[in-house]
Amino acid sequence: MTPILNRFGYHTIGRRQFLRAAGALIALPSLESIAKPLAKAAAATRPRNLVSIGTYLGWHQKAFFPKEVGKGYGLPPILEPLADHQEDFTVFSGLDHRAPNGHGAWSNFLCGNSPKNYSMDQMVADQIGQKSRFPSVQLTAGTGEGSKAMSFTKQGIGLPMIQRPSVFYKQMFMSEADKERMEYMLRSGKSSLDLVLQDAQRLQNSLPQNDSDKLEEYFDSMRSVEKRMAHQIASINDPLPTTDYKLPDSDPITPNLLMEAETLMYDLMALALDTDSSRVLSFFIDGLGQVFSFDGTALKSGYHGLSHHGNDPEMIRDLIAIETAHMHCFNGFLNQLKEKKRPNGKSLLDETIILMGTGMGDASRHSNANLPTLVAGGGFRHGSHIAIDGSKTDAPLLGDLYITLMQRLGVETNAFSNANRNLNHLFS
Repeated sequence: MTPILNRFGYHTIGRRQFLRAAGALIALPSLESIAKPLAKAAAATRPRNLVSIGTYLGWHQKAFFPKEVGKGYGLPPILEPLADHQEDFTVFSGLDHRAPNGHGAWSNFLCGNSPKNYSMDQMVADQIGQKSRFPSVQLTAGTGEGSKAMSFTKQGIGLPMIQRPSVFYKQMFMSEADKERMEYMLRSGKSSLDLVLQDAQRLQNSLPQNDSDKLEEYFDSMRSVEKRMAHQIASINDPLPTTDYKLPDSDPITPNLLMEAETLMYDLMALALDTDSSRVLSFFIDGLGQVFSFDGTALKSGYHGLSHHGNDPEMIRDLIAIETAHMHCFNGFLNQLKEKKRPNGKSLLDETIILMGTGMGDASRHSNANLPTLVAGGGFRHGSHIAIDGSKTDAPLLGDLYITLMQRLGVETNAFSNANRNLNHLFS
């Protein structure tokens, strides 16, 4: 294999090439023995992964936002499980997309001012996702009403989410027989897509301009599907990662097992990042009428009912108990990423930007203003509560934070939805 001379003057072998050349090393992430010469180069690199986590029913603002601004703030109740990581994340208040209110606008979370627009995670996936087996992965835990999507393509197509941990596990660690079936399905689908495009292109020549424009939008959508399928076909023979991680005998997909499902998904996301199976993951935490029990005591109402608490103190107490349980699950994810050290001395958390938030600012009022937002990892200077005065006409938007996150990942952009700045002067 011909060595590659990088810009630091070291001879290197690309990780995926190396795995092909040395089958015995399949799925060993970031090997010390081959990475020491690259330590100086890697130290200068930017984060490479993005994880976006959104809750459908929001976060109770008064228990999520710290009372103090800046560093050294007291942890609010919902964030108390993250005490060991306070210097690894930043809390933002006062940010939103200036979007309409209501559950119908929840999908604005990653899309900006308008629902079902090109989502931030997919903008990142389209630029850096192709460097891994799965350009992006969409996951969900919990059960709600109706079909939802958190991630949307450039054409506004909502991407389906994987609910069963076993399905996600099997995608990452499929057998050779699974791989052969997958290749057959992909190639069969691609040939069908080619026929559809040929027919549509013939039709376009005979249509009036308005219909022709609509058909062009259809072409864009089909090309997006083609691109994703071509990438999957091209990587189908890449070495597959292996793991000693064992799933439970059954998937925890019933509504009352939401926390168990979250824990498994976080475990699998950590494996996906560590094996470079995907660099862009989104995780949607749904919720409806499930009644949780903590310490043997059932809560007063179902999850969705508690989110419409009407300022009832007992309902707020129970809602905070659920949201604190979410944070306990998230804390386990941070623990794993922080413990996984890379050859350059950094952790997997340093290499990963994690955005945790929601499109619902206050579910009790169906308000989409002042969205609770937390950013962890990614090499930022953390440990602060950054409070934005959203009442000012020139106040930054949540999209301005997204521009900063995308720029840190190497995405060249100065705009997102209705935002056209960044928060680099406040968050770096």
